[in-house]
Amino acid sequence: MIPEIIVVSIIAYIINFPLGRWRTRYKKLSLPWWLLIHASIPVILSMRMWLDTPRFCVPLFIAMAILGQQTGVWSVKRKLDSCG
Repeated sequence: MIPEIIVVSIIAYIINFPLGRWRTRYKKLSLPWWLLIHASIPVILSMRMWLDTPRFCVPLFIAMAILGQQTGVWSVKRKLDSCG
């Protein structure tokens, strides 16, 4: 059970990192912005069900997805700041 939880958590982060980077290109609360935030949900949900992870882990998966989005955004901002 623990390896499955770790796998889904890492996948949630990895999928959301590039989505967070792409999200910076769009105006906040626009349709593409909204779609990029929610694009990973079907993949993470399918993987969670396929690997039969317990429901109490859902907040962890959500947190990892948010962390992936945020680090993607931060990486773009950091790159822009370093370019001057």
